[in-house]
Amino acid sequence: MLVTGVVALLVLLSLLSVALGALSIPLDQVVRSVLGRPPSHLVDNVIWSVRVPRTLTGLATGAALGLSGALMQALTRNPLADPGILGVSAGASFAIVLAVAVFGVASLYGYVWFAFGGALVASVLVFLLGRLGRSGATPVKLALAGVGVTSLLSSLTSAVVLTDQDALDRYRFWSAGTLADVDGGDLLRVAPFLAVGAVLALTCAPMLNSLALGDDVAASLGRRPGLIRLQGVTAVMLLTGASVAVIGPVVFLGLVVPHMARVLAGYAGIGPDHRWLLPLSAALAPVLLLSADILGRMVERPTEIQAGVLVAFLGGPFFIVLVRRRKLAEV
Repeated sequence: MLVTGVVALLVLLSLLSVALGALSIPLDQVVRSVLGRPPSHLVDNVIWSVRVPRTLTGLATGAALGLSGALMQALTRNPLADPGILGVSAGASFAIVLAVAVFGVASLYGYVWFAFGGALVASVLVFLLGRLGRSGATPVKLALAGVGVTSLLSSLTSAVVLTDQDALDRYRFWSAGTLADVDGGDLLRVAPFLAVGAVLALTCAPMLNSLALGDDVAASLGRRPGLIRLQGVTAVMLLTGASVAVIGPVVFLGLVVPHMARVLAGYAGIGPDHRWLLPLSAALAPVLLLSADILGRMVERPTEIQAGVLVAFLGGPFFIVLVRRRKLAEV
């Protein structure tokens, strides 16, 4: 029932994403165009050249960010983990801007590799800073380290884009996280990276259930915690780096969605089984991203508000509530 409900909601939002915007298209015309009987050339062009690539990009990148958020929370046993909060998205963004400004990389397939490297370096830096002190890498310390690294990288990114017009033009396009003006070809170029990252993440699920019991227990069950984390970090790097390269940094999506998935899984009687939580997070994240994108298009037509702004509007208060629930003594 839960899976059926989420899939039905995704189908409905996908249809609304194709239908709504500066030019609203009735749902019956959308269905006719999908079935190969478009009512007009204009409608058919808007649907297949603009709306369908935008919707598919939202589905793919939303699933990637939701999956990476759930994976990060499981790997670190930190309910505050998220690619945006722990600096992974900021690292990918800075690396992309650096690639454009310093190395003259102009194509997505060229700078996506920089995004992977930036995501990896930022995540390692946050972990090293978060584990300083006698208490080790507590959830709140990791979150604070992530906020600090994100602020530093954001400042460096601003410094670079202000001195390079090409980098500034590219940065303005996706700095707030947007599905506007996405190219279907860009999604095809990063699709292999998203697919490999998703496979690595989903195959981690049974091992994450053992890791949740502690490294010692996992090792006694025949698991290798180091290899599990290596596989997980690789998946997060691929999923986050590829997503940021296409739509920009969308913060809080990976934070909010795994908690929603746990609540729904609890109501469904599934429990904290990552074999269900990871796919459920991958399905719920596009629901939130497409909802934000649709709302952003409708609020100020014919202009629009970027989806990343609306996701942050929801995720910011949620993050504050989670932090307040942690004991300040952990710091």
